[in-house]
Amino acid sequence: QVQLEESGGGLVKTGGSLTLSCTATAGAFEANRMGWFRQAPGREREFIGCVTWGGDVEFYLESVKGRFTISRDNGKNTMYLQMSSLKPEDTAVYYCAKSLAGRGINEADYRDWGQGTQVTVSS
Repeated sequence: QVQLEESGGGLVKTGGSLTLSCTATAGAFEANRMGWFRQAPGREREFIGCVTWGGDVEFYLESVKGRFTISRDNGKNTMYLQMSSLKPEDTAVYYCAKSLAGRGINEADYRDWGQGTQVTVSS
């Protein structure tokens, strides 16, 4: 079983940028899709998007398209979420997760989760 750890969160002003990392501290990504999610206080978790082993990215959250980029380094078992033009509504806890083999287009496909990292965007 993989253990995932997110890092890179923090406080940033509107319009700023942050890059989050997700690293496997135990186990490995293998060939599974890796996904980014977020949850704001009082709201349901949102599926931001995922990246395949080969680097193909699919975004599911319309509000971040054009502002967020997902990538992964398989050799380092690390995935990244580059966020730019941040808005106060991007404030949330951001989670990474590993999908079941051969799946990953639905949130229910993800079983291994990190603890999350807080991103706060001030206005």
